[in-house]
Amino acid sequence: MLKGIDRLITPELIKIMMEMGHDNALVLADANFTAMSMGASKPVLRLPAVGMLQVIDAIAPLFPLAADVDHPVAFMQVSNTAANYQSALQREVLERLLPFILPEQTAEPVERFAFYDRARSAYAIVVTGEMQPFGNFILRKGVIAENLRK
Repeated sequence: MLKGIDRLITPELIKIMMEMGHDNALVLADANFTAMSMGASKPVLRLPAVGMLQVIDAIAPLFPLAADVDHPVAFMQVSNTAANYQSALQREVLERLLPFILPEQTAEPVERFAFYDRARSAYAIVVTGEMQPFGNFILRKGVIAENLRK
C-alpha cells in the first residue's frame, strides 16, 4: 500500500499506467466487454467488484490526459440512439473527468464497432464490474513535463 493512492489502484494497474507513454490509450470497460478478444496481445486487468465511477475516481487524479488532441476521452456510443445521446452513466463519468480536460477539449462518442477498432490498438484494457451496457471509455495519456527552456 502507498499513501494517497486509492486502494483500487492495484500494483498491476499502477505499473501499466506508469509504463504507458504519451498518446497511449487505456480502455476502461464494462463487465460485458469482449476484453480477451480485443486484448489478445496486451495487458487485460480485472476489477470485477468495482463500478466505472469508482474506477474513474481512482484513476483520473493519477492519469494525465492528452492535452494536444481535441478528444482525450472517447466513449462507446449507445447503439440505435441519436449521435449526441449519452446514458446516465456516460454523463456521470464525463462530468467526473471534466476537471481533468482542457476547456477547449471534449469527449468523443464513438460508434460501437469503431470503438472496438480503437480498443484493439490500446495499450491495455481494464475490465470493471460495471453492469451498465455501453459503459466503455478510452483515455488517451498525455505528458507531465516542464516548460521548454530557452
